[in-house]
Amino acid sequence: MDALKPHAENRCFGGSVGFYKHTSQECGGEMRFAVYLPPQAQAGKVPVLYYLSGLTCTEDTFLIKGGAQRLAAELGLMLVVPDTSPRQTGIPKEDVDWEVGTAAGFYLDATQVPWASRFRMYSYVTRELPELVGKHFPARMDREGIFGHSMGGHGALVCALRQPGRYRSVSAFAPISAPMRCPWGQKAFGTYLGPDTEAWRAWDATELLRGGARVPPLLVDQGTNDKFLAEQLKPELLRAACEQAGQPLTLRSQDGYDHGYYFVSTFMADHLRHHAAALNA
Repeated sequence: MDALKPHAENRCFGGSVGFYKHTSQECGGEMRFAVYLPPQAQAGKVPVLYYLSGLTCTEDTFLIKGGAQRLAAELGLMLVVPDTSPRQTGIPKEDVDWEVGTAAGFYLDATQVPWASRFRMYSYVTRELPELVGKHFPARMDREGIFGHSMGGHGALVCALRQPGRYRSVSAFAPISAPMRCPWGQKAFGTYLGPDTEAWRAWDATELLRGGARVPPLLVDQGTNDKFLAEQLKPELLRAACEQAGQPLTLRSQDGYDHGYYFVSTFMADHLRHHAAALNA
């Protein structure tokens, strides 16, 4: 692979998991991502499902903890998992605060110095990474889906809402539904986008829905024992925005579950089947 540097590969449920590095134009340096190729990819191109991870995660967190590969193998879905931010950029104190900087890219394109030249995760996820996937893997680029967890759930919603008609399927686990109205989002948006809150609206799922953006029917799961539920995640605001917009939404409250990967892995099969129904149709 001329533009990629594979640094690990493992067999898994008849397919393979590979980890890759490359020099990113959008992010101005090295980026990493992982790919699960189902066994069907040995015979031809397969649909692509992107997973966006949450705060503090890397490109391997989901593939280790999510429990997705077995069913992805059965359904014939390629899983593509980018890292959550650029790393070792040289930006002062980039890895001091877990809520901004390293592993906290928030899937937006930063506009503020010193972040603007490196923290361009939206353009990376929606443009550069798909170009690499389409070039180097047996991917059906006309059949893309996207989902994610927490910060990555926010990212999946925003990427889909900003790219109408692009993704055939969308879902999220415990997404940051209204980042303009929670401490995580306010901190990240203020850091990356500056003090003008009008500029924030383009990166908030509830605001995009109010502005007329629409996506295929959404599936969202939220644990009732999630310690971030009331202050940070605010699924009730997503529900209200979808109801007002006429956006189809299945929002499920899962009793007793928290924010972690026991929750994500428990309901992973439902999400993969949700995506497969659209991507394999």
